[in-house]
Amino acid sequence: MSAHTPQGPVDASLTPRYAGIATFAKLPRIEDVPSADIAVVGVPFDSGVSFRPGARFGPSHVREASRLLRPYNPAQDVSPFALKQVVDAGDISANPFSLEEAVSQVEEAATELGERVDKIVTIGGDHTIALPLLRAINKKHGPVAVLHFDAHLDTWDTYFGAPMTHGTPFRRASEEGLIDLTASMHGGIRGPLYGKGDLEDDIKLGFQIVTTEFVEENGVPAALDKIRERVGYKPLYISIDIDVLDPAHAPGTGTPEAGGLTSRELLRMIRGLADLNIVGADVVEVAPAYDHAQITAVAASHVVYELVSAMAGRQ
Repeated sequence: MSAHTPQGPVDASLTPRYAGIATFAKLPRIEDVPSADIAVVGVPFDSGVSFRPGARFGPSHVREASRLLRPYNPAQDVSPFALKQVVDAGDISANPFSLEEAVSQVEEAATELGERVDKIVTIGGDHTIALPLLRAINKKHGPVAVLHFDAHLDTWDTYFGAPMTHGTPFRRASEEGLIDLTASMHGGIRGPLYGKGDLEDDIKLGFQIVTTEFVEENGVPAALDKIRERVGYKPLYISIDIDVLDPAHAPGTGTPEAGGLTSRELLRMIRGLADLNIVGADVVEVAPAYDHAQITAVAASHVVYELVSAMAGRQ
């Protein structure tokens, strides 16, 4: 933990929430504090999408919606910004014209940031960035358990022959030995697949699945039991595609699927994992051009807040 007293968000009783620079939750920038424990960083990049573009504008959209977040989290009974120095580390620049170079840039920047702070929560951007983020986290922790909330498996092989897209990061991560094959899991999977072989391949790549249908039929507590039994207390990386939520709760995304989780269910699931060894996380695929009244951005900002709260509250 940083030695100095944490600097919290701008005081909303002195400066209106709608005024000033929209850092995440009105937190200080990383350059404005002597040291930091947890960094929220953006990756405005969406060159790996296969359908609707626009997630490159996700980080700024989520930051705008985060202006209303407050310092005390009653659901987790924690004041995250008082326990740890949480900062906004700005955005990682990624080449929009070269996917390969962009992936390298994200890995390099995340590695450097990881040397300055204990933990990082990344706001995307499309899900391609999970691969370089996992490469970076492995330099600190080795192979990690991955808990991947998404409507889609993202363990497909290629799209149009391209091995790095937003639908392939966890296949590449498994092939590269970045994930713990005995402790990784998908949550919220639903919708049509290309074939039954997609599920068979997914098992070989090291994942088990809690479907949205399982949550509907058995409830969040049962889903949490399955996840916790699988993950244990191994170093855990949580990757959240906002399309795990039903389009009613997250219309602003690139590949929406009907029948998803509610925002309340997802937040409850994150809170139910707060005592685990979460070493990093991302929240991706927010595409503001398809959003309405910041519905998706509000949900995403609260997801990031719950992740930060979980990281800060675990001593």
